[in-house]
Formats: sequence, structure tokens, C-alpha cells
Amino acid sequence: MTDVPGLVDHLFRHSAGQLVAALTRRLGAENLQLAEDVVQEALVKALRTWPFHGVPANPEAWLAQVARNAALDALRRDSSLARKREAIESWLEVRRPQLSEPASECDAIEDDELRLLFLCCSAGVPPDARVPLALKTAGGFSAAEIARAFLAREAAIAQRLVRAKQRLRAAGPDLALPATPDLPAALDAVLQTIYLTFNAGYAAAEGEDLVRRDIALEAVRLARLVAGHPRTGTPKAHALAALLLLQAARFPTRLDAQGEILLLEDQDRSRWDRGLLAAGLRHLESAGRGADITPYHLEAGIAAAHAVAPSAAATDWRRILHLYDALLAENPSPVVALNRAVAVAQADGPGAGLDALEAVRHHPALQSYPLLHGTRGELLLRLGATLEAAASFRAALALATPEPLRRRLAARLAACAGPDEN
Repeated sequence: MTDVPGLVDHLFRHSAGQLVAALTRRLGAENLQLAEDVVQEALVKALRTWPFHGVPANPEAWLAQVARNAALDALRRDSSLARKREAIESWLEVRRPQLSEPASECDAIEDDELRLLFLCCSAGVPPDARVPLALKTAGGFSAAEIARAFLAREAAIAQRLVRAKQRLRAAGPDLALPATPDLPAALDAVLQTIYLTFNAGYAAAEGEDLVRRDIALEAVRLARLVAGHPRTGTPKAHALAALLLLQAARFPTRLDAQGEILLLEDQDRSRWDRGLLAAGLRHLESAGRGADITPYHLEAGIAAAHAVAPSAAATDWRRILHLYDALLAENPSPVVALNRAVAVAQADGPGAGLDALEAVRHHPALQSYPLLHGTRGELLLRLGATLEAAASFRAALALATPEPLRRRLAARLAACAGPDEN
């Protein structure tokens, strides 16, 4: 029997942004809220009818048809939207380009979802609301999920979203690439949106699945479109594409056959996707043609250092630590500092890593971040401080929600059994 709620959730993540984008292009940017509403209505109708009538052969086409009909109903009720009716009537479904397709200039211009990303990140939207609006509208993220990504309060994010939509309605922009003076700022926000979308798929914050491949691979597709366009294919865009491709290449080995987490040192590198690795390294080469070094360059460099190492033991942790030092200087975030502490531990031992972690251990933004406590527990366990390690693993378990992560933490907690040796 089909898991209808699970399927609808998948379609919400995988297809809702495409449907909203296609409708917005036909309704006009000023009717973005209407496009979101009719797509949401279609998803709700799927939840109500599919359990009784069965899942249609083409669920995405079914959703597109229901959303189209709902949009037509809205047009009939509102005479001011009558001129949009022909565009909606001619629309049936959206073609989704595949990850394997080359990112051509035509794709980059015509891709509805990419257009929607640039709309959400345009000059008419307040700067602090651009990425949240893009994540909400094109990515289907909730205010709570966006708040986690920004280490911010959910209420603050919700206020930004309301303000952004009000500004968009007032401005009434079209779905086109911004004018040259506004393009760099919009591009920065689009790249950040794609980056955060990938992260949400690479390491899900909740649910049974640690990895949401559909979300992550959609981010890869968009990154390649941006990097492949002559107006947006900057070194920074190539660096982001390189980073995401190099990370995505490891998907086949992030979990074992039982769905348990495999750490990097335990992964079978022969199963990494060689095609994605090669594509990532090509984008990294293109990223080096500019004068600036951005955080995306540095993160891609770290991913490349792992990608080219023939084994975990052969990993150049000194180079990775050097890149993390540069990354922390460019982006002094507590999460970067946490990741750097892991590199310190690999290069100089768990004691040095624990000292580096202590600098950010009490940062307010990390107190609800399970990986802070899990990392500290791991370093303490390696030092033999089993009682302290157990306390850290318990703190991580109290916060962690993805089930594979909880099982991993529970296993590490079990490994702490025995007296404290310090």
C-alpha cells in the first residue's frame, strides 16, 4: 500500500516549488501568494482523496491539473485577473529538467524555479528577507526550518516573510534576471538559498531519513544552471556548484544497507560517484579563474581534499585545517568553528580538538545544536573521559530528531559504559 502522506510530503518538497514558479510566471509576480495557495490546495486535496481513490499514475501531473483548475476558479471570481486566464488554460504541467542534462543558457533562462528564486531575491525584497522568502516559496521550507538554518527565532522569520510578500505585491516585478546593477546582490542571495537547500537535503533535521536526496539533487541542478549562465556564472557560482557536486558524489555511502550513518572514514570510496566528482573538480577549476576567494571556494577546497584522498588515512588534514582557518576568518560562524575543531582533532589529536571546541561550546546559537554535544562526546570518549562523554551524548540525544542520528548517538552512549578513566 502506498504511503500517501509520505508521497505528498515528497511531492511538496520535490515539485511544489516548480508548480508555484510555473503558475507565478503565468499569473504575474504580484500574484505569488495566489500561486502558493492553489498549489497548497492541490496538496491538501491529494491527502484527502488519494487514500480512497488511489494514487494517480502521474502524481505530479495530477497536482498540476488541480492547481490549474483552482487558479482558473480564482480568475473567474476576480475580474482583475481575467487577462491571465488564457495563460493558465494553456498550462498543463511543468517539465522538470534532469540532473544529468547539461546546464545550457536556454535552461537557465527558461527554468521557472530559477526565475522564481531571482524574483524572491530581487531589489524589491528587503535584504534580510530574500533568502527566507526564496526558501519558503521555491523550496517549500517552513518558518521553523528556515529559523533553524539561520539560528534565528521562528517569529522573526515569519515577520520577514510577511514583509517580503507585501513588498513584492507593491513592486509588481516580472520574472526575469535582475538588471546589471542589482544582479550581484540578487545572485548572492540565490546562491545562499541553493546552499541552504542542499544542506537541508544532505543532513535532514528531522524524520526517519538523514538524507533527502531529492532536495539535495534539486539544489545541485539549480547550482549548475546558475553556473552555466553567462550573466550568473561567476567564480563564486562555480565554487558553489563544485562544493555541492563533490558532496553529492558521496551520497551512495552516507548510510549503510540498514540505514545507519557511515562516517567519512568508514565509507567505501570506490562507491563514490565518479561522474559527479569529475564535474565538481571541473567547476572548482573554473572557480579559480577569479581574483576573490569566497567561503564557497574554501568549502569546495575542503570537499576536494576529501575527494582526492585515496583513503581516510591518506587525508591531508593539515591542508583541511588551513582551509578551515581561512574559512573561519571569512565566515566567523559558530558552526564553522565547530567543524574546524573536528579538523583540529584529526590533525593534532582529540585533546587539541576539545580545546578548540571549548571556544564555542557555550555559544547561544549552538545550545540546541545536537552535533555540538555529539562532537564533544566523541572527543571526550577518545580521551577516555567516559562519564563526561556520556553526559554529552545524552545532551545530544535530547535534541536530535533524525532517527539515524539518534541511533548513532545511542550507540556511542552505549560505548561509554564503564568507569571514567581520567
